[in-house]
Amino acid sequence: MKANKTLGIPAIMLLAVLMAACSTTRRLPEGEQLYTGIKGIDYVYATDTTPRVPEALREEISTALFVKPNNYLSLLNWRYPFPLGLWVYNNWPNPEKGLKHWLYEKLAAEPVVVSDVRPEMRTHMIKQTLDNNGYFRGHVGYELIPAKNPRKASILYTITPGPAFPLDTIGLLPDSTRIGRLVNQVARHDSYLHPGSRFSVDSLSTVRNRITNSLRNKGYYFFRPDYIEFLADSIQNPGKVALRLTTASNIPAWAAAPYRTGTVQMVVKRWAGRKVFDTIPIRPDVDLIKMPKARIRRRVMTDNVLFNPGDTFAVRRMDYTQMLLSRMGIFKSIDITATPDTIHPEKRLLNVVVDCTLDQPWEASAEMNVSSKSNSYLGPGITIGLTNTNMFGGGEQFKVSLTGAYEWQTGSRAKGGIFNSYEGGITASLAFPRLLAPKFIPRNKYTLNWTRFQLNADILNRPHYFRMAQFNASVTYDWRFRRHVSQSLTLFKLTYTKLMNTTEEFDSIMAANPAVALSFKSQYIPQMIYTYTYDRAFDSYNSLNWTFTLQEAGNLFWAVYRACGKKGEKELFGTPFSQFVKGSCQLVYNRRLTGAQYLVGRVALGAAHAYGNATEVPYAEQFYCGGANSVRAFTVRSIGPGSYHEPNGPSNDYFDQTGTFKFEANLEYRFPIMGALHGAVFFDSGNVWLLKNDPQRPGGTLRARTFWRDLATGTGAGLRFDISMLVIRADLGVGIHAPYNTGKRGYYNMPSFGKSLAFHLAIGYPF
Repeated sequence: MKANKTLGIPAIMLLAVLMAACSTTRRLPEGEQLYTGIKGIDYVYATDTTPRVPEALREEISTALFVKPNNYLSLLNWRYPFPLGLWVYNNWPNPEKGLKHWLYEKLAAEPVVVSDVRPEMRTHMIKQTLDNNGYFRGHVGYELIPAKNPRKASILYTITPGPAFPLDTIGLLPDSTRIGRLVNQVARHDSYLHPGSRFSVDSLSTVRNRITNSLRNKGYYFFRPDYIEFLADSIQNPGKVALRLTTASNIPAWAAAPYRTGTVQMVVKRWAGRKVFDTIPIRPDVDLIKMPKARIRRRVMTDNVLFNPGDTFAVRRMDYTQMLLSRMGIFKSIDITATPDTIHPEKRLLNVVVDCTLDQPWEASAEMNVSSKSNSYLGPGITIGLTNTNMFGGGEQFKVSLTGAYEWQTGSRAKGGIFNSYEGGITASLAFPRLLAPKFIPRNKYTLNWTRFQLNADILNRPHYFRMAQFNASVTYDWRFRRHVSQSLTLFKLTYTKLMNTTEEFDSIMAANPAVALSFKSQYIPQMIYTYTYDRAFDSYNSLNWTFTLQEAGNLFWAVYRACGKKGEKELFGTPFSQFVKGSCQLVYNRRLTGAQYLVGRVALGAAHAYGNATEVPYAEQFYCGGANSVRAFTVRSIGPGSYHEPNGPSNDYFDQTGTFKFEANLEYRFPIMGALHGAVFFDSGNVWLLKNDPQRPGGTLRARTFWRDLATGTGAGLRFDISMLVIRADLGVGIHAPYNTGKRGYYNMPSFGKSLAFHLAIGYPF
C-alpha cells in the first residue's frame, strides 16, 4: 500500500508536465491569438486635479469590457492555471460516437480568441458610454499584450475621460396647460435637474420616469416616458450643456387626459376546482366575485384593495394593492388590470379587476444542520414544521414545529470521553395579519402588522450537571407606523423554568456560588417586552440600524399582591416568580469606503436589575460575552464578569461567567478577494459585569475606575463565502488583552500567542 502511494506522486507530476508541454494553441487559425483576459483598465487624467470617473461608471465600463477567457471560474472571479478544456480540444481526437466522443464533448472547450472579443468595437462602445455620461471629449484605446507564447495575448485598455460637461441652463414647459404645470412641478424639485449636475443620459432617463410616475399617479394612466424629451446644446456655452425640457409631438389625446376609477371587481379563485363563481355586491360599483369554496374573508379584499369608484386613478394604488395582497402569503397569483370603460367613454373611467388565485394552505418544512460551537460542542439538529397559511380565511398562520438537537463535547474538555447533551421542544403559534388592538395605536395601513400567540415547551439535558424544562406562552404585536421604524410589543409572556434533576458536581458548583444558584432556581417569569427598531439605508451602500429593547418581569403581579396586603416572598401557582427590569440597545453603522470595501461598526449596551420578589436575574436573562458574534478572540462565556476568572480553569463550563451589565464594541473592515470570497479584518472589545457585589466572584462588580482595564480586547481576520442567500463565515480571533490575571504584566497579557487564538465557524455576518 505504501509503495502504491509513493508511485502515485511521480505519476501525478508526470501528468502535469505532459499537460503543460502539450500545446493549447495548435489549432488556432492563422493570425489569431488566444485571449487570456484583461491586462488592466488604465484611466489617464489631464491633471492631478481633473475630477475622477465615479465608481459606479467605472464598474459599468469594467462590465462592458469583460469577456470570460478560457479556464475561468466565475464564482471566484479567477482564471485557474490548468486549461484542461483547451488541452482536450487541441490534442484529443473527436470520434463520431462512443465513449471517447462523449468525453470529448464534455471536456473540450473551444479557444476564446482576440477576434471574438472585438476590442475595437468595445472601445467605440465605451466612447459612447463616456458621451452618455457627459465626458464628450474622451478617448478610448487598447493594446494587445503578448505572453511568452506570442500566440497568446491579453488586452490593456486605456481610457482618457476628458472634462465632464455640467448642466448650465434648464428650460421647462410653458405653464399654459395642466399637464405642463404638473411636469414643471416635478422638474423644479428634482434632485438632478439643476445647474452643475454632470450631464448623464441615464440620469435624464430617471427624471423622465419620475415625471411619468407622478403623472400616472394623478390620473394620466396611459402617459409614457417616451412622451418626455430633453434637447441638449453644448455649443451655446462651450464646456457646458444647455438643457430644454419638451414633450413629444405625437402624444395621443387619450394619453394626455386624466382618468378616474370606474367599477372595481375583486375575483378570488381556488387553486383547483370547478370554475363556478358567486357575485357578492360590496357597495355601488364594487363587487366580490369568488368560487363558493374559496376560503377567504370579505375583509381581506376590502381592506387591501385600495380602489374607490370616482377617485382619481393612481398607479400607486395598483402597486400598494399588489404589495398588501402578496404579503398576506395566501395567494398563488395576483393580477391587477385597468381597462377603459366602453359604456361611458366620455367620463374617462378605468374599470379595475383584481384577479387572485388562492394557494394551497398547508406547507411542510424540514431543516437539518450540524453545529460546531466555540465551547467545543458538536452535533446535529433538526426542525420539522407544519404551517397552515390561511387558517380562518383571513391570512392567519397556524404553525406547529418540533425541534431536536444532540451534541457531544470534543477535545480535552470532554469528560469520560463522551459528553452527551440533548434538547428538544415543540412550538405552536397562531399569527393574525392585523393588530387585534385598539385603533388609537399608530400604524401604517400600507404595511402588514401582526398579532402573534405562541406556546412553547423545551427540555434541556446537560449530563454531569442538570436537566431543565421550560414552558412559555406569549402574546406579541408587531407593527410599523413609519417607513424606517418598526415596533414589537410582547403584551404578556409567562415563562416557567423547572430544574428537574441535578448532579452532585452541579450541586457543589452551586453551593460555592449562591448568587448563581438563585438564578437557576425553578421560577415563573411573567414579562412585558417592547422593542423599537430604526433601520435606514441612506443609499445603496450606507445604512444605520438601531435597536432598543426594554423588558420587565413580575411588577404587575407584585403590585396586585401588595394591593391585596400580601407581604414577603410572593408566589404564582405555589412557585416564586421573578421580578426584574432589563434594557439593551445596539447600534450598527455600515459605511462604504470604495468599491466593495466597507467599514462596519457596532456598539451594544445592556443592563438588568432584580429587586422586590427576586434577588438575582434569571440565568437565561443574564448577559454573556465572547463567541462568534461578540469578542471573537475569546470563546463564549469565557470572560467576565469584570476581572473575575475561575481559579480552576473552564472545567465548570462557565456557569458563573454571566453578568447583569454588558458593553461591547466592534469595528470590522470588509473587502472582496475573488468573486464570492470576501475577507475581513476586525477589532473587538467588551465584557460583562455585575451590578450587585458577589463575594464569590471578586472583581466582577462594575466600577468606573476599572472599567477600561476590564475590557477584553482582540483582533483577527476572517473569510466570508457570500452567495447572496447564504454567507459562510470563518473568523480567527487573536487575543490582545484578557481582563483577568494571566500571570503576565502589561496591556498585552496573553499567556502565549497559541493560547490567544480562537476559531469560529458561523452562518451569516456577525452584525
